[in-house]
Amino acid sequence: MKNILLPTDFSDNALNAMTYALHLFEESACNFYLLHVIKPSDIALCDSPYLVSSVPVTDVYTQTAKARLRDLVHQISTLTTNKKHKFYTVTDHNFLVDAIRQQVSEKKIHMIIMGTKGASGLKKLIIGSNTGDVITKVHCNSLVVPENAKYTELKEVAFPTDFSMLYNINILEPAVNIIEKHDAAIRILNISKKDTSLNSDQIKNKELLEDYFSNLDHSFHFLTNTKVADAVQCFVESRNIDMITMVAKNLNYFQHILFHSKIEKISYHTDVPFLVLH
Repeated sequence: MKNILLPTDFSDNALNAMTYALHLFEESACNFYLLHVIKPSDIALCDSPYLVSSVPVTDVYTQTAKARLRDLVHQISTLTTNKKHKFYTVTDHNFLVDAIRQQVSEKKIHMIIMGTKGASGLKKLIIGSNTGDVITKVHCNSLVVPENAKYTELKEVAFPTDFSMLYNINILEPAVNIIEKHDAAIRILNISKKDTSLNSDQIKNKELLEDYFSNLDHSFHFLTNTKVADAVQCFVESRNIDMITMVAKNLNYFQHILFHSKIEKISYHTDVPFLVLH
């Protein structure tokens, strides 16, 4: 039984991520925990018409959130026919990262699945600040579902790596499970800024990955580009990549692909889900 955490702020982005999650785990036994975090600023600004002097503002806001969560469960439960999909609601008064950390620990969460909205205005970041905080500060596998990502059967998953790390197979297992479940292929992508050969450590790590993925449809791809994000964009478009998976500790690629500010030519941040492995 998988335990999946679905943070929600009741936005369309959050609903889209939940819908994606139900399709991705369509045939799996799952406990889905819908979490709404009530921020202190929300309570301070609460102007509910149901507020009466004898009822604390916190209680009013919590009751409203719980009612909306129940409505949301009713809405998304109609999207699945799997009798082994169970839904639970959770509210918390805390900062988002702290609340999610607590739920991950208490509920023994296997994966966080959350939506994110593309850049707008002056804050042109591929990943929004809340989502960015969660995938970097909460040590739990996370699937980030962008606003325009609609579920299609997984056929190809890209795995960008510079071969600088020796990956523990336990870290890669969640991605492998998804790939196997959907009979998809994994495309290992190496991007270098110069046309240089791999060093001895990189060659060793590459060979270990080749052994680990030997039972999967897999291939290695090498691109040279001074801008990692541009190279990923080219690869995603040329192969119709359905998902990108990365290991959070691989900071070199991780920051270039998810946390840079120039997105004029980058569309994968709004279309392709990211599976971040911890």
